[in-house]
Amino acid sequence: MTERQRVLVADDDPLIQRLVRTHLDRAGFRVLSAADGEEAIDVAVAEQPDLIVLDLMLPKLDGFEVCKRIREFSLVPVVMLTARGEQVDKLRGFEAGADDYLTKPFAPPELLARVRAVLRRAQQAGPTSAPSVVRCGDLNIDFVRRRVMVREEQVKLTPTEFQLLQQLALNVGKVLSHTELLTKVWGPEYRDDREFLSAYVRHLRRKLEPDPEHPTHILSEPGYGYVLDCPSVE
Repeated sequence: MTERQRVLVADDDPLIQRLVRTHLDRAGFRVLSAADGEEAIDVAVAEQPDLIVLDLMLPKLDGFEVCKRIREFSLVPVVMLTARGEQVDKLRGFEAGADDYLTKPFAPPELLARVRAVLRRAQQAGPTSAPSVVRCGDLNIDFVRRRVMVREEQVKLTPTEFQLLQQLALNVGKVLSHTELLTKVWGPEYRDDREFLSAYVRHLRRKLEPDPEHPTHILSEPGYGYVLDCPSVE
């Protein structure tokens, strides 16, 4: 029998916990629970879940801090769950290392769709026909090991960040449209969410570019999309 994927739900609202647990359990997931930020970190360390649904407004440590601390030891996919809907909170969530963001109140089918989409992105293997490594100036992308090096230093990327970089790296020198990137990395339901893509590109530049305000690798084609520009590709 195949082991069920484990999802940690960190939320201090018992009603939300029960709602999310019920629907995830029916969908075939094994659900773990945490009621505050410190417990969420403890469970993440002990149980190593396949995905975390993380509420922003947790007692003891908020979701931003929990996500940042988890990113110190794990690249587990994180879906941020919050009553806040401001763009600044979404950007802070991405900065902390979240892979997706869902605002309360939410429909359980939407949460399930996002959980499955994020897990799918995390589990995707590199294409068998693609090169195993792409070298782009001082940037080295290893598709087999899913490892990225910048000037000989390893850079930790979330599964979603890696998928975005992978799409750009597999099409070096080719401008990919906003719609194409959103559809390939996040799924067709995100095809028009340009702000979502823009936030991820900015975060990726901060990790990979010497000067994120004046990028030399991940370039914008205004009004159309993005391209990975390399002085030489091996």
